Amino acid sequence: MRLGGLQKTSLIDYPGSVSAIVFTIGCNFHCPYCHNPELVDETAAEISQEAFFTFLEGRIGLLDAVTITGGEPTVHDDLPQFIARIKQLGFLVKLDSNGTNPTMLQELINAKQVDYIAMDIKSPLQKYDSTVARPVDTAKIQESVTLLLEGNVPYEFRTTVVKALLPLEDFQEIGTLIAGAHKYYLQKFIPTKLLNPAFRKKTVYTDEEFEALRKTMEQYVKICLVR
Repeated sequence: MRLGGLQKTSLIDYPGSVSAIVFTIGCNFHCPYCHNPELVDETAAEISQEAFFTFLEGRIGLLDAVTITGGEPTVHDDLPQFIARIKQLGFLVKLDSNGTNPTMLQELINAKQVDYIAMDIKSPLQKYDSTVARPVDTAKIQESVTLLLEGNVPYEFRTTVVKALLPLEDFQEIGTLIAGAHKYYLQKFIPTKLLNPAFRKKTVYTDEEFEALRKTMEQYVKICLVR
């Protein structure tokens, strides 16, 4: 595992729990609107695993959970061992993933090593390559979606809504992809620190447009919320 950041306390990232957030270095996507460019281009200052676990040991009884995000955590083969060590300390674990490694997700679910999974849906499947600026095996994305829809672990799907990349009609296709999901979040694109600074000039959807998107997605999922 390569760790590139630690947020010691979050009241909002793990639903209903106080968590720490640990950020992993490295990603197999290159989304231009990514707000963690130092993790994608692997320039983040590294934190040792021992320093991280020393921190966690001091938070036993004070924190409920750990959120593992990135980058993309599942590009690290030793992620299951890393999570097992967190679980041994008694913490819940939430994993953020882009869904490109369904085999690892299945392994973690089967071993009861994750308590919550948040999976990003970047776009309709046929647009993934252009949206994330990398070749994508979309069959693996579909497999991860199907896995979560089985409901063997609490989960959410979420999409960062970039108007330049996702016109309104794309959301009907996303809805079809995740139809029947329990919870889906529309995340507002914040044009600040980005992997591609040119995207700071991109326009964003208005609050009224977000509400229309939310109503569209409510046709497909049980709960749709805007972040």
